[in-house]
Amino acid sequence: MPLLSKKLKLVAKPIAYVSRFSAKRPIHIILVSLIISAFAYLSVIQYYFNGWQLDSNSVFETAPNRDTNSLFQECSHYYRDSSLNGWVSITPNEASELSTPHHYYLLNLNFNSPNESASIPDLSNTVFDKENTKYVLQENLDVSKELSSTDGTQWRLRSDKKSLFDVKTLAYSLYDVLTTNIAQADPFDVLIIVTAYFMMFYTIFGLFNDMRKTGSNFWLSASTVVNSASSLFLALYVTQCVLGKEVSALTLFEGLPFIVVVVGFKHKVKIAQYALEKFERVGLSKRITTDEIIFEAMGEEGARLIQDHLLCIVAFIGCSIYAHQLKTLTNFCILSAFILIFELILTPTFYSAILALRLEMNIIHRSTIIKQTLEEDGVIPSTARIISKAEKKSVSSFLNLSVVVIIMKLSVILLFVFINFYNFGANWVNDAFNSLYSKREQISLPDFITSNTSENFNEQAIVTVTPLLFYRPIKSYQRVEDMILLLLRNVSVAIRDRFVSKLVLFALVFSAVINVYLLNAARIHTSYTADQLVKTEFTKRSHTTPTARASTPVLTKKTVTAESKTKVSTIVQASSSVSSFSSSEEDESRDIESLDKKIRPLEELEALLNSGSTDQLKNKEVAALVVHGKLPLYALEKKLGDTTRAVAVRRKALSILAEAPVLASDRLPYKHYDYDRVFGACCENVIGYMPLPVGVIGPLVIDGTSYHIPMATTEGCLVASAMRGCKAINAGGGATTVLTKDGMTRGPVVRFPTLIRSGACKIWIDSEEGQNTIKKAFNSTSRFARLQHVQTCLAGDLLFIRFRTTTGDAMGMNMISKGVEYSLKLMVEEYGWGDMEIVSVSGNYCTDKKPAAINWIEGRGKSVVAEATIPGDVVRKVLKSDVAALVELNIAKNLVGSAMAGSVGGFNAHAANLVTAVFLALGQDPAQNVESSNCITLMKEVDGDLRISVSMPSIEVGTIGGGTVLEPQGAMLDLLGVRGPHATAPGTNARQLARIVACAVLAGELSLCAALAAGHLVQSHMAHNRKPAQPAKPNNLDATDINRLKDGSVTCIKS
Repeated sequence: MPLLSKKLKLVAKPIAYVSRFSAKRPIHIILVSLIISAFAYLSVIQYYFNGWQLDSNSVFETAPNRDTNSLFQECSHYYRDSSLNGWVSITPNEASELSTPHHYYLLNLNFNSPNESASIPDLSNTVFDKENTKYVLQENLDVSKELSSTDGTQWRLRSDKKSLFDVKTLAYSLYDVLTTNIAQADPFDVLIIVTAYFMMFYTIFGLFNDMRKTGSNFWLSASTVVNSASSLFLALYVTQCVLGKEVSALTLFEGLPFIVVVVGFKHKVKIAQYALEKFERVGLSKRITTDEIIFEAMGEEGARLIQDHLLCIVAFIGCSIYAHQLKTLTNFCILSAFILIFELILTPTFYSAILALRLEMNIIHRSTIIKQTLEEDGVIPSTARIISKAEKKSVSSFLNLSVVVIIMKLSVILLFVFINFYNFGANWVNDAFNSLYSKREQISLPDFITSNTSENFNEQAIVTVTPLLFYRPIKSYQRVEDMILLLLRNVSVAIRDRFVSKLVLFALVFSAVINVYLLNAARIHTSYTADQLVKTEFTKRSHTTPTARASTPVLTKKTVTAESKTKVSTIVQASSSVSSFSSSEEDESRDIESLDKKIRPLEELEALLNSGSTDQLKNKEVAALVVHGKLPLYALEKKLGDTTRAVAVRRKALSILAEAPVLASDRLPYKHYDYDRVFGACCENVIGYMPLPVGVIGPLVIDGTSYHIPMATTEGCLVASAMRGCKAINAGGGATTVLTKDGMTRGPVVRFPTLIRSGACKIWIDSEEGQNTIKKAFNSTSRFARLQHVQTCLAGDLLFIRFRTTTGDAMGMNMISKGVEYSLKLMVEEYGWGDMEIVSVSGNYCTDKKPAAINWIEGRGKSVVAEATIPGDVVRKVLKSDVAALVELNIAKNLVGSAMAGSVGGFNAHAANLVTAVFLALGQDPAQNVESSNCITLMKEVDGDLRISVSMPSIEVGTIGGGTVLEPQGAMLDLLGVRGPHATAPGTNARQLARIVACAVLAGELSLCAALAAGHLVQSHMAHNRKPAQPAKPNNLDATDINRLKDGSVTCIKS
């Protein structure tokens, strides 16, 4: 609702100041608010449940006769004297007022047990016994709560009509009562109450959902509910205990949903949203403190809060005055007005303190993370910590799910509610169940009494017959309940002792003081750290500003001219980076400073560089140090401690050194990127990132599972062509794959003094002893790398050794290199080959990133064969070709043509196209498409259908390490469901990725060969790649130009 008057903002100022005060002292405010609310809560409970006591008469253990009078009223009474012919029924009042020489009580006892072997207790004065029922005649109304039988079974008295074990009876009774009450009530009233409760639950659900969007899954929502509950108890205390305006439980039950729906929680949600968003914007720079954030949030929303609450308060007060003759409605309106008043009081106090405490905890958590990620122990370890921390957030472990945490928190609250329900349930729950049986049934006098001719019955006498009293065997959980109740009763008695009560009070006060001290200590530590940051920033500016104004430019005229042509763009901190604490306002200040062409003298800048204060310099000053050779380009990240700022400074310096103004523009983007993941892992001397369009093909069914495969490419028609291949493959039931090998290789070269020694070493390595010895040494270097085989080749005195190993889900080159170095070292030092000289750890016998027949023959990485069967009609309708034509084209082009060209592993149409596009999208090494694109495509006709397969012996992929640590590439791996290491079977994700790559190649081969067979290739490229930028404009090309383009396209295809 919009503000009715701007003056309400002035009224909201005091509330904002109160919220600031509460935010500065959150622990004290929360403690005082809870103590006052607890006092009101206990007073209200005492008012509603006056005289309650803790005994075994709980909801689960209800004795029917807590007092004799209530049982006497439920009994049936019969009177007889000499003047009457038989027994006459009388009322309980008449039975108590009549004076007779004999008044007998007939107890009707029922013993029922699920255990048929349990014996029934032997009771004295038993006058009649039938199956499980006993009639006991005695002269007083004394009913034992517990009885014992001869076999040791303990029986406890329960009331069948007040227990829950008779589900059928209870269900029918509830149904009767419900239908009766609904029939008597106005249907419109029932509809309104039911609708109100639905709206109330929807409002509460909306509260938790809205708070979750702000970043709080539970505690802020729970605190909001506690805030409103405290307002309710305080209002009930004032209304009933102070003003004496009684509000019945029924009125509260009917009217409370309307208050919840009318008031709602939208104001608290908006306050929390504003505060948390403000905190995220300012970060840890502490140019604004938590109490100032709360002050601003309350100032922003306080006016609407006051307006809405005051309007409702006036409405409720007016209603109470207008309907003063209706006592129930008047009292409820007064209660509602007080609820809103206490909401206005608790929101800027209790709720603001809770919100401030949440912000303080966020600051402590953030400062801890920043301290860990900014440690300068080493570039690569720090990068690994950042990546590991980000990866842990996505672990789908059940124990890490926030749902489980929320369930545990709700369980604690439900336990509190259960205890209160358990304690106070004895009275009002029994009354509630009694109301189900409000009509007391007349119990007839048994025949053995009416037919009895005893003198006692012939004279004046009264016989009182009790209702059927049920005894049940005591179960184990009831004994535990009795022990708990006994313990609570003893504790309650002990607390009443003067000494013990004072001791408990002292312990409570001492505990509260200690908690306040510890929480304040954490707040003081955080505030001190933040204040130090502010003080450092202020000192830096106070020292740098005057000097900058007095200094003269150091750069040459050429440099100044180059700078004047361009302006440095704003350095925006990447939102996902956690290694940089340069806030947005610091970046903005550097922007303003970068516009000032004057910088300090070079000597002063060099002094600051040597003193380790490089991060205090302006961007232009750091760039000046780089331009004058005082600071290397590669050292900017370490010196500045901010990877994003280092990229911006490097671009500025290079724009001067290389006379490349383009680097000072936004044509090569660099903003909004997480360079912490790049630094020390993916690239050096970073000046930005290269955006590539990413397409997707699919769904493609691979071994029964559907995949959408991302492809990063700038070649038109490639994604569209592969998409057509996916459609054709799916029409035939999908692709099937077989993985034949899995082993990455590394081929070092060593030299011996003589050929004899080289040959002897080769023979030893090829032997079983040599294989086992090297395998043991190699496997000791890694948890995942396992040596499969060592292959050797001799060329003169040079010995080439090819290690093949599994590497888990990593591509594995670095992992293997470590094992190879250690194995060669042990060969020299321990295995008797001391005269061996290690020429190179990589001797091109691997072979990595180069065409090689050994990779084509022996394989490298993952060796995969993928196959699909395409129905003949699908070939004709989807691929617009013919099965026979495709088979003939494949033989002529992919087999004979490649053989004539002397190709090694190139017996395919364009496997490298698909491999490279998929590699770029998934963070793989694009240079390894050289060997990964080794592929032979085979086609043959089977019963009129086309069977196509691709065999790729050297697909080198990994799902962890390398480019997969970057967030966009990792997201694409998530799309395929293969990101990171497999949880239980290392290597499974990488092997599945290799199968996906092979099937993508299969789709691309099928579609391109079909296009070639049908003659569609040139037309499709003309349609996609030669399309004018603005289709609305007419095509001005003449026939000569079109023919020239067609000839060029044919030439490109031939090449």
